[in-house]
Amino acid sequence: MKKTEVRRLPTEQLIEKTRSLSAERMRAIYAGKPKDGNRMFDILVAIHRELRARGVEAQRQLLTLLDDPDPGTRCWVATAIMEFAPNEGERVLTDLARNAGGLVGFSAEWTLEEWKAGTLKPL
Repeated sequence: MKKTEVRRLPTEQLIEKTRSLSAERMRAIYAGKPKDGNRMFDILVAIHRELRARGVEAQRQLLTLLDDPDPGTRCWVATAIMEFAPNEGERVLTDLARNAGGLVGFSAEWTLEEWKAGTLKPL
């Protein structure tokens, strides 16, 4: 998938792409494939921006992914929703920081620290 294709997809497909790409991205990073992870990051950011452009109702569909079995997906989504659903995002990030370990746990902890300091920049 290319960033330019994002605008043509229905919201439901963007949510599904967020789920699959966020999980795949973390697997690529753990496998030592940062170029693949960076490519997926760019697409995920494009999806996030498209959902934001579609409005809060489109963004709120991300909330369905907060219970996804993949910790990479939960971390990505919790970070992405901080601007409109901070309580839900903080809950998930706190859980991941305490229990996930590895890069996901570190990312969740760092995101919470930035959020609490008021320095977390939206994607």
